[in-house]
Formats: sequence, structure tokens, C-alpha cells
Amino acid sequence: MRPINIVILGGGFGGLAAANELRENLTQDTRITIIDKKDWFMMDLVKLWIINGTREFELSKRPLENVTKKGIEFVNEDVVKIDPVNRSVRTKYRQFHYDYLIIALGVELAPDQIPGLKENGFILYDINDVPKIRDTLRQMKSGKIVMAITGLPYKCPPAPFEAALLIRSVLEETGASDSVQIDFYSPTPITLPAGGPQVSEEIFQILKSKKIEFLGNHKTIAVEPNKIKFENDEASFDILISVPPHKVPSVVIESGFAENGKFVVVDKTCKTKHDRVYAIGDVNQIMVTDKIAVPKAGIFAEAEGVTVARNIISQIKNELENTVFDGKGGCFLETGKGTAGYLQVDMFATPDPLTQLKSTSTEHFAEKEKFEQERLKKWL
Repeated sequence: MRPINIVILGGGFGGLAAANELRENLTQDTRITIIDKKDWFMMDLVKLWIINGTREFELSKRPLENVTKKGIEFVNEDVVKIDPVNRSVRTKYRQFHYDYLIIALGVELAPDQIPGLKENGFILYDINDVPKIRDTLRQMKSGKIVMAITGLPYKCPPAPFEAALLIRSVLEETGASDSVQIDFYSPTPITLPAGGPQVSEEIFQILKSKKIEFLGNHKTIAVEPNKIKFENDEASFDILISVPPHKVPSVVIESGFAENGKFVVVDKTCKTKHDRVYAIGDVNQIMVTDKIAVPKAGIFAEAEGVTVARNIISQIKNELENTVFDGKGGCFLETGKGTAGYLQVDMFATPDPLTQLKSTSTEHFAEKEKFEQERLKKWL
């Protein structure tokens, strides 16, 4: 009798959480394989610490190969085709059969959707641009920084605001803060729509206290040297730092999982329309209301990964499937100088999602550091 094959596409939050949950609860004759084009894992939150100079990329990433010590196979290849009819996945070099498939491929950055965006500024989520942002800030004496969210949805909703606050903190350290203007542009009318009006207002006030001006309802259409253009306005800048549009990985679209190029629509079980195929994390879309979807955040990808793993375990053991993603979680809002707030979320609370921003403290920052280290130790 051949082993049961569980294939996980992507070694991020969701993929690693699912793989570890499966391995801890299934016998070794169940084969668990992670396939990822990267050979390393690093939480996106570390990019902020690279900007403020407290971390280096090379010291923060972890080899995905480490999962093999737990009896999880790792394949460092790019997925080029998913075939749900024949239950197979093809990489550039070989083919894998699966009994269960978890798609956890995340999103791809798509700065090319905004003409001139990449050529005339820095991309906040690009690991290659992050050290350049750090070095540029350290050399800056005066001028204007524009930060812009240029597409929706984007991953880790509080991160751009954290970045703005950390940038202000860096400028305070270098003595240039009083001579540098920071303007923050967003296509949304409030800072964090998924967080609701109260949390958005609290974030707005935190930005204002650090002399960071938030300008909502600004949809970016193009960027030129030292100029960003919106649908009904434009602004000059000395430095542009942007959150680019995101897109579904091409292989997910080409394999028929993302209709019209949209994210993979699933319910709270994360099941796709194909039998024994699940989509978790940033690649999926779980609607909360007609207008609000579960935010693209690592803590939710982790919870979805555990949800799917537990239901696969139940199927293999012929037990009742009864686990659903509960939409509860939280993320930190780092504010500079070793402090952070904490955003607590219950996406499926009724009648509306429940969010609360807990006050800034050094304790919350310590919890953020602990959050990273606990998962690195557990997963890798």
C-alpha cells in the first residue's frame, strides 16, 4: 500500500503551520512535502527591523531545508502547473502526485501595474529595496518622503503605517526629523478599513502625533521622477516608498483556481472547488461581509493552515471534520523606539468585525519579538 501524499505549495506562515500540524499528528507513512521556489523563510516583519537598522537579512532568514529534520520533505523548485483532475503538481524538473493539496503560494508583488513605480522609488515589501531604504534614510538631511499604498488588497495591513512610524524614529535618531516632511497616501478614505472607523482614527492620531500626514482617497495611477500622480491630484517627493499592487501567482491563475485573476475564493474550511484541494493564506479570499474580506496577514494564514491540517488529519483517520477558521487573531503596530501597540481582531464577530487597538508599550514590542522566535523554533 503506497503512502498518503500531502503536498504543500509554499513554505510561508500557512504552509509551515500546516506541515508541522500534520507531521505532529500523522504517522511517518504519510508523506508530507513542501515545495517552494525560495530556500529560506523570514517573516515580513523583519523587513521593518532592517529599515531601522536593528536586523540584517542574512542573520534573520532560516533555511527551509530545516523541516527535513522533522520528517517533512522539502523541494526547492518553482511550481509551473497544478492539475486537480489528475491530482498532480509539476515543477520545472518533475511531477508530484498528491492525495491532498494545500495551496499556500501567497501573493506576488506587481509594481509594473503602476507605470514608473519601481523606476522612481523604493518598494517597501521588496527585500532587495529594504536595505536601500535604510541607507537612504541614514543619509537624508532634509526633504519630503512620500509613502503610498498603490493597490488593494495588500498583505499585512498595519505594516505601511509601522514603516512610516519607524522611518520617523530613524530620522529622529539622525537629527534630520525636523527637516523632513512625511506624507502618507492611500486609496482608502481611512487608514485601516478592515479595522473599522475607531481603530482607523486611533492610527490616524498616532501618525499625526509623529507629524505624518495621512491623505486618503488617493488612487495612484503613475509615477514620474520626483512626482506621483493620482486620479485627481499629484504630489512631489524626494523619496518615494510604496506598497505596490499585489497579484495572484500566475500558476494559480493558469491552473484555473483564480477566476478572472482574482484571489481563490474559499469558505471558513479553506476548501476550493476541487476535491481535497485547499487554499490558505494570502492567495485566498474569505469574505466576511459583502465588502470586507479577511485581511492578508501571517497570523490568519497560520490559523488557516492549522484548520486545514486538522481536517485532513480527520479524513485520514476517518473521524468527523469539524474544524473551521475562526477569524480570530491579532498583529502588532510597531511605533518606534522599542514600542508597539497590539491590534486584536475577531473578523467573524456579529454584526460587524470586532477590532481593538491596545495602547503602545514596550511589553507589546517584546511580545512581537517573542512571536517571531517562538514560530521559528516550532516550525524550523
